[in-house]
Amino acid sequence: MPEYPEVVLYLHALEARILDQRLERLRIASPSLLRSVEPPPSELAGRRLIGLERIGKRIVLAFESELFAVIHLMIAGRLQWRPHGAPIPRRLGHAAFDFESGTLLLTEAGTKKRAQLHIVRGRDALAQFDRGGIDPLQATLPEFATALRRENRTLKRALTDPRILSGIGNAHSDEILHEAQLSPARLTSRLDDAEIQRLYEVTRSSLSRWADLLIEEAGADFPAKVTAFHPRMAVHGRYGQPCPRCGTPIQRIKYADNETNYCPTCQTGGKLLADRAFSRLLREDWPRTLDELEQHFQDRR
Repeated sequence: MPEYPEVVLYLHALEARILDQRLERLRIASPSLLRSVEPPPSELAGRRLIGLERIGKRIVLAFESELFAVIHLMIAGRLQWRPHGAPIPRRLGHAAFDFESGTLLLTEAGTKKRAQLHIVRGRDALAQFDRGGIDPLQATLPEFATALRRENRTLKRALTDPRILSGIGNAHSDEILHEAQLSPARLTSRLDDAEIQRLYEVTRSSLSRWADLLIEEAGADFPAKVTAFHPRMAVHGRYGQPCPRCGTPIQRIKYADNETNYCPTCQTGGKLLADRAFSRLLREDWPRTLDELEQHFQDRR
C-alpha cells in the first residue's frame, strides 16, 4: 500500500503533468471503484485542476468549483501515465482521467478490488476523509508524544493507526522502528521521554529520506513500480535475510494480509515475538530466543 513517501512521489510526478490542466473527461470502467453518488463524475469534465493534496494515504485532486476527486489506492492500486486517450486495461483497469496533456490511468492488480474513488463537493465534505491522526512531519515533539500516549498501544499499532499518526503503514513502520531500535511490541505507555524523542526524530527523517529517494530514483519518468517493498529497505520484506546493522536474520510476525518485520538483536533484546499462527500451534514449544529458534530447526532436520 502506498504510504507517505509513495504518495508524495505520486504528487510530485502528477504536479509536473496535470496541475493547471483541464480534465476533459473521467472514464470509469469498474463499478466497484466509485464510492460516492453526488456529485456525479460528469461534473468534473471541463474543470481545471488547481491543486494536488494528501490526506493520510489518499491522493486528492482539487478541481475548480471546490470539486475533489479522492483516490485511495489501498494495497494493489497504482497510477500510470499514458498518452492522451489511452484505453483502460481490460483486466486491471479501473478508470482513466483524460487531461489535455495525457491520460492518468488507475489500475489495480489482484482479484480483490479495494481501490476507492470518491468525488465530493466542498471542504467540509473533504474533511470526512481525515481520520484525525497528526502529520508527523508537521507535528511538534509534544504533539507527537501526546498522540502516542493517548492510548496504550503497541508501537506497531500506534504508528499505523490513522487516528494517531497520518500516512504511515506496514512497510515504513517496520523501517522506522528498526532505525529507532525499538520493538514493534513495545507499549507506548512504557516509552520514556528519550525514546519518544528518538522515535519522533527517526519518524520524520525516515519518511522524508524515503520520499526524497523515491523522487530521485524516478527522475523525469512517471513512477512505474510503486510497491511496499524496496531493495534498500532494512527489514521490511526481508524475512530471513541479515540485518544490515548486526547481521542477525530478520524475523517476522504474520497476521491477516500484513506482517511485521524486525531484528531481534537490534530491537527486542534477542527475544522472538510470538507469531499468532505458529505460537498457537507450538504452544510451549514456541522458541523465545534466537538460540532456541536455531535449536528448534536443528531438531526438525
